[in-house]
Amino acid sequence: MTPLPSPYATRTAAASRPALDPSQIHLWVIGTEWAGEHPEHMVTSELDDRERERAAAFVRPVDRLTYLMAHIALRRLLTAYTGIRPAELPLGRDTCPCCGGPHGRPVLHGTGLHFSLSHSHGIALISIATAPLGVDVQRVPTQETVELCLPELHPAEQRELRALQDAEQPLAFGRLWTRKEAYLKGLGTGLGRELSHDYLGERTDPDAPVRPRGWRIENMPSCPAHVAAVALATPADSVAEPTDILARRLPTECLYTDDATERIAAERQVCPNWE
Repeated sequence: MTPLPSPYATRTAAASRPALDPSQIHLWVIGTEWAGEHPEHMVTSELDDRERERAAAFVRPVDRLTYLMAHIALRRLLTAYTGIRPAELPLGRDTCPCCGGPHGRPVLHGTGLHFSLSHSHGIALISIATAPLGVDVQRVPTQETVELCLPELHPAEQRELRALQDAEQPLAFGRLWTRKEAYLKGLGTGLGRELSHDYLGERTDPDAPVRPRGWRIENMPSCPAHVAAVALATPADSVAEPTDILARRLPTECLYTDDATERIAAERQVCPNWE
C-alpha cells in the first residue's frame, strides 16, 4: 500500500492560508494557562537543536513551557502563512546594524514575510507583517525596576516619568519600555543600541523630541498583568492611515495536532485584551 503523504509533504495551497494585507499586522496571542493539561504532548519534534537546548536550560518549568509554547506556535504560524513545513522553514538572522555580524533581526528568507516573537511570564506574542517589525510583551514592572532602569532612558523620557506619581510610574514605564524594545527589535539591534539614543515617550511636553521617523510604534491592549507594544517600519514620508492591527488568540490545539494550517487560517476569534 502506498503510504499517505505527510500533511506538509507539499506546500499548502495559497487559498487555505491566512490572508495578510500589506496594511495589516497580524498579532497572535497564546498563554501557558491555555496550553492544555498535558504540555508534554506538544509537538517539539519540529524545533531545531538550538531551540531544544535553550528550552532544556530553563530552570523553572513555567519558563520552559512558555519558551516551547512560543517557538512551536511561531513555526506553526509561519507554516500556515507560507505552506513550508515547520522543520524546513528558511529561518535565519539579518546583519546586525551595530557590528555587521550575523545576529540581527530574525528573518524568514525568500518569503516576503516579516515576523517578531516575544514572551514573558506565561504570555507569548507573535506578530507577522509584510514589512520589518518588532513586538514586545512584559509583565508590569515593580517600582524598584523603574528606579533601576530610569537613568538609562532618554532624558526627555526620564522627565516625563518622574513627573508622574509613584503609583503611576510602573505602568507608564512598562508601556514605554515595550515600545522601546519593539522598536529595537524591529531595527535588529536589540539592546545593543543605547536606550537613551531614541525618544519614544508620550510627548506630554510640547518641546519633547519627535519619535523615530519611518516607524509606527504603539502600545497594544493587554491583560492587566502585562504591557505590550508593536513597531512597524513605514516609508519615512508616509501619511497613510494607521496600520490595522488584527489581534487573535491562537487556538491551543495548534500546539498538538499534526497539521494546524487549516485551523489557523480559519481562526476569526478577535482577542482585544487577551482575557
